[in-house]
Amino acid sequence: MDGPVLPSPGARTAHRPPRGGRIRVTDGLWRLWQRVNRATSVPLALHWLEESGALANLRIAAGEEQGAYRGPVYADSDVHKMLETAAWELQAGPEDTSAVLAGFVSRTTGLLERAQRDDGYLDSYYQVAEVGGRYGRLVDSHELYCAGHLLQAAVAAHRATGETRLLAVARRCADHLCAVFLDGPGPGLDGHPEVETALVELFRTTADARYLTLAARLVERRGHGLVGRHKHGARHRLDHLPVRVAPAVTGHVVRALYLEAGAVDVAVETGDDELLRASATRWADMAATRTSLTGGLGSRQVGEVFGERYELPPDLSYNETCASAASIQWSRRLLLATGEGRYADLIERTLYNAFAAARSVDGRRYYKGNPLQRRPDHAEAVGDPRSRDEWFYSACCPPSVTRLVASLPHYAATTAGDTLFLHLYASMALSCAHAGGTVALRIDTDYPWDGTVTVTVERAPAGAWALGLRVPPWSTRTWLTEPGGARQPVAGDAQGRVVVRRRWRAGDSVVLELDMAPRLTVPHPRIDAVRGCAAIERGPLVYCFEQLDQPADTPVDELALRADTALRVRDPADLPGLGRTVTIEAEALAVTGPHQAGLPYRTHGAVDTRRPATATAVPYFQWDNRGDGAMRVWVPLEESGAVDC
Repeated sequence: MDGPVLPSPGARTAHRPPRGGRIRVTDGLWRLWQRVNRATSVPLALHWLEESGALANLRIAAGEEQGAYRGPVYADSDVHKMLETAAWELQAGPEDTSAVLAGFVSRTTGLLERAQRDDGYLDSYYQVAEVGGRYGRLVDSHELYCAGHLLQAAVAAHRATGETRLLAVARRCADHLCAVFLDGPGPGLDGHPEVETALVELFRTTADARYLTLAARLVERRGHGLVGRHKHGARHRLDHLPVRVAPAVTGHVVRALYLEAGAVDVAVETGDDELLRASATRWADMAATRTSLTGGLGSRQVGEVFGERYELPPDLSYNETCASAASIQWSRRLLLATGEGRYADLIERTLYNAFAAARSVDGRRYYKGNPLQRRPDHAEAVGDPRSRDEWFYSACCPPSVTRLVASLPHYAATTAGDTLFLHLYASMALSCAHAGGTVALRIDTDYPWDGTVTVTVERAPAGAWALGLRVPPWSTRTWLTEPGGARQPVAGDAQGRVVVRRRWRAGDSVVLELDMAPRLTVPHPRIDAVRGCAAIERGPLVYCFEQLDQPADTPVDELALRADTALRVRDPADLPGLGRTVTIEAEALAVTGPHQAGLPYRTHGAVDTRRPATATAVPYFQWDNRGDGAMRVWVPLEESGAVDC
């Protein structure tokens, strides 16, 4: 059952992934995501690997086909990420498509074997389009980035199926990287971090310490001008300050988050508390000042970068899909390293909102950027990223979604001492070696639509052990029913958890009830773009207003929420285009203000035109599945008779 992150026995971590068993999703929203992934998204992605030229590039590199290179310089990474996806899908268990996935892994592994050079180098762009250009422009080449995804695919295949051929390809590649970047001064640093975390995971799989040493060296060398000049500057390429002293995340979001994941991996494997604290400090600043309500990251489309503190525009933020996946990966590593509940809180917020919104409900189309507002005339904007597509020229995001969904069960739980912690709730069966024996749990829940989580022990060791359940910070009223006990109100401890310790027997159940009352959320006053606005949340879900759900005479751009509005939650229902959902109705106003002198401004005190309206909100992750209309998360809030946003 080993997953994407598996600290070595000597790693200094507070928590560990469960081992020696299996985690299987059985029902609910996660199971729906898995079915869509396997039946639709993965086959479609495999089709696009051929259509885009990504596989053809490797065949040309292997001397098996003639033609010109197609796609971006990092097209190989799409192949590697789909290999990783296929591996985690095969680990999930046999289904109708298993033979297809196993065939893809086998054939593509053979292709990589044949394309790989004798010295271990493997990058089709520099074997086809720029022969002899190896490591000549690392600032943009993505050579180590592509190598990192190859290493992660190999680790996944080995952990999921025991497959060793792809692992051998990855080791030859990693040995080559050690020869070039570790045994000598090296030609510089790749402008796109990713290989660092992959090298650590390869070390954890093979016990070859050179891979960890190289990862540590690459992390330490950032911030010393070794990436090279770039039009966006050193900050964009994470080469402006050493990792140990940089106070905040900055620059290209995905690059920054991959680097942080690698830094945490290096820190826990080498016992480097200073490096771990530096990464945790940047995470805290990011969460507090640069994170959208949905968990999305990256406030500027130009350069795909973090903006200034509290710069979080709802309409122009990029919030790249790959960034959401990378954020979850970084937070998971910090959760393992420290055991602190805040990391699981952000994983959940990001997973159910920014990440889940990236893919259409049917699994066929993806966003690269994930805004919190789309205006009615958005289609008139040049280069507008606010629409989904099956694939992209720069197709990093679709396989980032498929590989995370395929491995998602591994993010649900951890162990620490004799305590088994559940951090994310979904209907699943979990078994693992624990407390000197085997623990088997069945988790039943309709989360995130309902806040009741029932955990039933199906097998337990003879002695006492503990079960830890996360209480999200939004659950202000929480109840717990222990085996044979009465329903009692509870509060989470300092890490936001309740822990039940006892001698468990098969058949014992614990019931956790989280408060799913809808709530109005307001922004920090320094977030200028949405000052005076409010959003609706329920449980882990952020809600939004889509035009098609509103009365015909009420544009979403004219909606305002009353501060004393009653939020009415509708029963779960299947809606066309959305599937199962829970909608919320709010008492609102439709507000139009007069123009003055032909300009969109007016003297303060001019009378608005306003009338009552009933507004309907749907979960943000389900938006844009029923037509190309306007949407907004943040809505002006009427307080004391004024509407100001």
